[in-house]
Amino acid sequence: MFLPRLSAVFPLRPRLTVLLATALLTACASPKPIDETANWSPEKIYAEAMDNRSNGLFEKAIQQFEKLEGRAAGTPLAQQAQLEKAYSHYRNGEQPQAVATLDRFMKLHPASPALDYALYLKGIVNFNDNLGLFSSLSEQNLSERDQKAAKVSFESFRELVQRFPDSKYAPDARLRMTYVINSLAESEVNVARYYYQRGAYVAAVNRAQLALTEYQGVPAAKEALTLLVKSYEAMGMQDLAQDARRVLEKNYPANAPQADQPRKAPWWKLF
Repeated sequence: MFLPRLSAVFPLRPRLTVLLATALLTACASPKPIDETANWSPEKIYAEAMDNRSNGLFEKAIQQFEKLEGRAAGTPLAQQAQLEKAYSHYRNGEQPQAVATLDRFMKLHPASPALDYALYLKGIVNFNDNLGLFSSLSEQNLSERDQKAAKVSFESFRELVQRFPDSKYAPDARLRMTYVINSLAESEVNVARYYYQRGAYVAAVNRAQLALTEYQGVPAAKEALTLLVKSYEAMGMQDLAQDARRVLEKNYPANAPQADQPRKAPWWKLF
């Protein structure tokens, strides 16, 4: 059986054929995006990127810092561009990108004179993790949040003060380490209190003991000991309750000044 060609059954109109061909040629000939920095010096790219960031144009600043990394490869300016890009990611709410950029910087430049700043910034990025766009309005305490980022933050600050004790960033890092430790301990006590209030006394004891052994000398220790006493009493373990009470009374005498109350100011207002 003879089958006719499709063109014979459905003939294409000449004008339509021309239009299709023109559209294909136009699509193929679309101009490439113009790189406005093509003839700029590295110094001009850096200045423009900094201006854009100052004006809140973080995405544009990040793109320009990336171009600068390539243009000034092997120079101190390229290292500076990496750090500025990390800070721009942080300001733009892109915590994973900021941390990845800093980790890459520290791997590529282990002897950089700016290594202390890189560690400090990594600590800051994690210190402020997961607060969202309106963090300046938040009253959330660090102890009420996921503690993974807080622990990473602490490790970054600790490495900074151990390796660069005379760094200009070290004093602030030490203050933040103290704050993080207190908050981590308070977080454990919050969990212990939660278990105690629901009658899960064994779990309450475990979390209170964890706070006492992992974070010694913190303000939350008094409540941790109090929860130990109450939990042991609720389980009828009077000997253990008495032991915990003796430790509580020795460290926090009844006639001694009261320990500082938990912070009332937003956690992000460190000073």
